[in-house]
Amino acid sequence: MTSYAVVIPTLLRDTLADCLAALAAAHGPRPDEIVLVDDRPDPAPDALAHALTVLGDLRERTTIAATGGRGPAAARNTGLRAVTAPWAVFLDDDVQVGPHWCAQLVQDLEEATPDTAGIPGVITVPLPGGRRPTDWERGTAGLARARWITADMAYRTEALRQAGGFDERFPRAFREDADLALRLLDAGWRIRRGRRTTLHPVRSASRWASVGQQRGNADDALMRRLHGPDWWDKAVAPRGRIRRHAAITAAGAAACALAVAGHRRAATACALGWAAGTAEFARARIVPGPRTREEVTTVLATSVVIPPAATWHRLAGAWRHRNAPAWREAAR
Repeated sequence: MTSYAVVIPTLLRDTLADCLAALAAAHGPRPDEIVLVDDRPDPAPDALAHALTVLGDLRERTTIAATGGRGPAAARNTGLRAVTAPWAVFLDDDVQVGPHWCAQLVQDLEEATPDTAGIPGVITVPLPGGRRPTDWERGTAGLARARWITADMAYRTEALRQAGGFDERFPRAFREDADLALRLLDAGWRIRRGRRTTLHPVRSASRWASVGQQRGNADDALMRRLHGPDWWDKAVAPRGRIRRHAAITAAGAAACALAVAGHRRAATACALGWAAGTAEFARARIVPGPRTREEVTTVLATSVVIPPAATWHRLAGAWRHRNAPAWREAAR
């Protein structure tokens, strides 16, 4: 029987208890070990005690490590260093594995060829019935189409260590999974889709959460530096709207500068361009949604802020990572 370990980085969100309860209830061969990595900057020593009670007899196989808040990539590397099993299965703390997940996982692992480094699970995102999903819910649903998502990803421990683990220069749960997968593929490994299923519920978020997500544009700049301008195609990732965001931001900035300089006609033309671009962006987000007053208000407000935020983070990332070496060199 193929043995495996489960690594779960966590910020001790409310979803952790449900994640661990689903793992404890799953039928099939149990993990040899569970490594729970506390990634909070200043963790309280007993804060995990309540969440661990749902593990039952798996509690004896569970160890806890702490990172001091260095991000999910560093947290996964910390968990990997504690793993002795031939396979390390990474779960996010906001997912719930299916009822037969353990049995399906072992089947995935036993069917793996010797050159298979990774096997992602099948992620499903439940959306509300009776109405159209919000912009935030649609964004979460996109995780089901992500090719190498580490919300449920099994990696051969040997392959990960040969690759140097996750690149810790990716500080968010964004692009670090694609970067690792591309490095493994470049090294001659294969990654194939598994059959096991895992639920990824839509968690609640503030109305400004989509603005905070724009920090990921800095990670896109790092991906371009590491994997070339065609990294989008290699990673089978959607290109997003960064070019349109840059154009909208440039039009708005030009309108302000021209108005200050007294060039009213030119300023008006640029302002109209900014307004048209912003309106198109807002419409693209409003039309597929429920179109409630709250949703429309949220989308309109964030559609004004997102283009300059995305542009700023992309430029800042390009500057910060302009000379970034490969991860192995950077980690020395």
